[in-house]
Amino acid sequence: MPHQKWVKQQELVSTVPAMSLYFALKERGVPAQLEKFDGYKHTDIAIPQAKVNIEVDGGHHNYSNKQALSDLKRTYHSFLKGYLTLRIPNSLVQYHLEETADHITEMLNVNRSRIVKSSSRFKRF
Repeated sequence: MPHQKWVKQQELVSTVPAMSLYFALKERGVPAQLEKFDGYKHTDIAIPQAKVNIEVDGGHHNYSNKQALSDLKRTYHSFLKGYLTLRIPNSLVQYHLEETADHITEMLNVNRSRIVKSSSRFKRF
């Protein structure tokens, strides 16, 4: 019951594509966080252990110059904190969810291994 309540609350602030990708990543063992606030903005999906933020974007992110500039500023803010921002189009999640989640998971594993090269206390996602 608490999980159902949480999902209902997330539906008010998250998009369906962002939630779909979030759950696909969780199924792969990725310690993802949905709608994480970083002190500046909410990120669709955050993976703090890998220092990666994921934004799942609709078409308006490509068609509006104001939105594109806002996105660039948000990406820059995350970059200053040492985070990589992946921008994933809604259409990719809609039509290739499993393959997208697989590729992101592998990217996270590579990035995480770069962060903690020789530490054996971290496992792959």
